[in-house]
Amino acid sequence: MGIEIFGMGILPPAGTYGQIFAGNYTADTVRDNAGNKAAEIDLRVTSIVPRFVWVTEQKVLGGDLGFHALLPLNDMRLNIKNGGPHDHKRGIGDMHLGPVVGFHLSDKLHIATGVDFVLPTGSYDEDDIINLGNNYYTVQGVFALTHMDPNGFNADMRLMYDYNFENKDTNYTSGQELHLDYTLGWGLGNGWVVGVGGHAYTQISDDKCSYSNCASAAAVDATGGNRGRTLSIGPAFQYASKDGWLFSAKWQEETGVRNRAEGQTYWFKFTTPL
Repeated sequence: MGIEIFGMGILPPAGTYGQIFAGNYTADTVRDNAGNKAAEIDLRVTSIVPRFVWVTEQKVLGGDLGFHALLPLNDMRLNIKNGGPHDHKRGIGDMHLGPVVGFHLSDKLHIATGVDFVLPTGSYDEDDIINLGNNYYTVQGVFALTHMDPNGFNADMRLMYDYNFENKDTNYTSGQELHLDYTLGWGLGNGWVVGVGGHAYTQISDDKCSYSNCASAAAVDATGGNRGRTLSIGPAFQYASKDGWLFSAKWQEETGVRNRAEGQTYWFKFTTPL
C-alpha cells in the first residue's frame, strides 16, 4: 500500500525502463474491527522491488500501449509479544504483471489504465504466522491520473480494485479490495517536487470460507467479515534529472486501522531509461 509516489499516471515515451522500489514497513499493533488494540507485535518487512516497463509504438484507442512486470524480494520478521510465536522469512514474493494504456491529455494532465495479474509465486505454508506469498491469484483493475507542473501544483492518484481468488490450501477467500495511492506537491522549477503522499484502503466485501466447518469462520463472523481499513499520510519528494532519471521518496504513518496491523512505511523509487 502506498508504494507509488509522483508520476503515477504518466506512461513514458516508447522504450524500455527499469525501476527499483525499496521500502521498509514496521508495525507494533494489530487493530480489531472496532479499532481497538488486539495484539502487540513486532513486525518488520523490508522489500526491494525491481520493475521492468516496456512502452511500445502500438496505439490502443489513441493511447500508448505498454507492459510491466515486477517481482518483490522481501525480508519479513514477525514476533507476537507476550509469549506469542515468532517467524522469519526471506525470498521472493508474489509477481505482478500486466498491460497498461497511457493517454497524454495535455502537457500537464496524464492518464494510465490497465489490468494487473498477481501470481502466487511467493512461498506459503498455512501453518506459519507469516508468508512471502498469499497463495492465491488476484486480478487488479488500475486507473491512474497525474497533473504535473514543474513550476507549480502537482497531484497524483492511482485507484486499484482487487478481485481475490480462493486460497486452495485453506479454502479461504479474502474479500474484494479498493485502495488508492496519492501524492500532492509543488514543483520548485529546478527538478524538485515536494509535498505529501500516502494511501487509503478499504475492503468492500467479506472474507469467506468455502466449507461449513472452516476453522476461520467464527473469526470472520466475529469481525463483521474481517474487513480491513487503513489510511496513511506523510512527506514526499521527487527529483527529475536532465538526463532522464528520477528519484523519489516518501514516509507514511497509518491511522484509522481496522482488522490489520498498524504501522509506518518509507519508500524509495528510482527510474531510468534502459
